[in-house]
Amino acid sequence: MPNNQPTAPPDPRTLGELRANGYRHRTVKEEARENLIRKMRAGETIFPGIIGYDRTVIPQVQRAVLAQHDFILLGLRGQAKTRLIRSLTGLLDPYIPIVDSIDIPDDPMEPAFGVTRRVIGEKGDDTPIRWISREERFQEKLATPDVSVADLIGDIDPVKVMSRRLELSDESAIHYGIIPRSNRGIFAFNELPDLQPRIQVSLLNILEENDIQIRGFPVRIPLDLMIVFTANPEDYTNRGSIITPLKDRIDAQILTHYPRTLEEAMEITVQESRIPNFEEGGAIVPDYMREIAEQIAFEARESEYVDQGSGVSQRLAISLYETLHSAVEHRMVLQGSNKEIARMCDLFHCVPAMTGKMELVFKGEQEGLVTVSHRIIGQAIRRVFDKHYTPKRGLGPAKKIDSEPFREVVIWFEKGNQVDLSDELPFNEYFSRLRKVEGLEKVTRDVLKPEDDLHLAAAMEFTLEGLVQHYLVSKKYDLDTVQYVDTVSDMMRQL
Repeated sequence: MPNNQPTAPPDPRTLGELRANGYRHRTVKEEARENLIRKMRAGETIFPGIIGYDRTVIPQVQRAVLAQHDFILLGLRGQAKTRLIRSLTGLLDPYIPIVDSIDIPDDPMEPAFGVTRRVIGEKGDDTPIRWISREERFQEKLATPDVSVADLIGDIDPVKVMSRRLELSDESAIHYGIIPRSNRGIFAFNELPDLQPRIQVSLLNILEENDIQIRGFPVRIPLDLMIVFTANPEDYTNRGSIITPLKDRIDAQILTHYPRTLEEAMEITVQESRIPNFEEGGAIVPDYMREIAEQIAFEARESEYVDQGSGVSQRLAISLYETLHSAVEHRMVLQGSNKEIARMCDLFHCVPAMTGKMELVFKGEQEGLVTVSHRIIGQAIRRVFDKHYTPKRGLGPAKKIDSEPFREVVIWFEKGNQVDLSDELPFNEYFSRLRKVEGLEKVTRDVLKPEDDLHLAAAMEFTLEGLVQHYLVSKKYDLDTVQYVDTVSDMMRQL
């Protein structure tokens, strides 16, 4: 199979030179298909940066491309739909030729537009050629209720009609919309259900027969396009729907999903997060804290307080991870240190990164966004705590932990002792207060094996927080302070 892929704009600058160079016309879908086959045989990464779809979504997209289908990605928000369709440009040739001086991309060997044919008819082999990159061949449109047929397909241009004395049925009288201007490339429609049904009707012939009609004047233009769509299932009931004839003409419907494993989610978050680089030291986020940040998104997707039809985007975990870093950096700046580690109290300061990314059901609205967020954070902490402290027991949310390894810690609190912590405490004071809890350092070292005092202090607070989630220790909030106290004494005090 010939590899028609120059890495820089080739030399031919006229139609004659292009013919002499042996260039052959291929449709966009043929081009994508051949390049996909070549990449698959070479073992190349087809869609770089797309994580967690290797066995599900990506093979289905590949099959759609091989079948030369237009397709739709159907999934909840934050499932990399837009990123995936933008990655389709990697299946296009680096450069292709079009006729110069024509504002709509058109293949000089198989021209679709009348204006292109006229130029070639006048200039013949001297027709000037220019080369466009694969990035220039991708156009994207967010489907909103205010989009019109003129925006997408085109309309009669009265200025052209008057100045050139054209007939209204003349193709030159048309001011083309974004779809014809995407000829020889990929056109992507985001959030298709938001498009009004009468506008969706205008896409029917584009997908099936390549016929367009403007103001009652039929104009046949064999557009060369790959059209892809994205949609959120929730939109079908909340804001609109895809009309049945249009769904019938979309060749393939591919379902996307959220990350299936914690490891995949963490890989996505690290890839997408904007974390500053520090020359020395810097903000440290231990592995268990990263796991908690990801587990929060997983817990939110299962929470009875959160509207699961709306979904919980992976952006929640990304924003939370970035906010956690910034909370540590904030303390570094205030205390003039060059190295700090994330504390559990920092995690609860990340609530603003969560509240805008969860839609609550009525029960959740009664509880309140902050209360629901704290509950979800607590559930995530418990999951990760159980993973590290009881890895073989497979504890679930309703199971109790064996309190024997923590007996010395619990007894210390039963004696009436308490620990007051805050994110503003200097490290030495923070560490000193935690070390007063009898048995806490030993059980933390035995399980988490921290590498230094910085990691040990943060891990000790994580252990305390895990005991809170298992009701072996209680926690009270003040404006600036978190107090860890005995559970029974706190209950009696409340009574």
